[in-house]
Amino acid sequence: MDVFLMIQCHKTIIFTNAKESTTVDKLKHIVEGLLKREPCKQQLYKDDKLLYDRKTLGKCGFTCQTAGPQAPAWPS
Repeated sequence: MDVFLMIQCHKTIIFTNAKESTTVDKLKHIVEGLLKREPCKQQLYKDDKLLYDRKTLGKCGFTCQTAGPQAPAWPS
């Protein structure tokens, strides 16, 4: 299922979608394509906890119920 995310980097906000099975590392590569910032220099958090690269978005708590198109999730 698709999850919808809003990611903020300084003053830039990205709205993107991904599958629950997408890894955090793959999400960082999506961000890299938009912001030209290497994945190794990115840190994504949920509820002040660092998201590990090998975990899927679903295992990090981003599901279609918690991150829908009208109410996207905000990893920071």
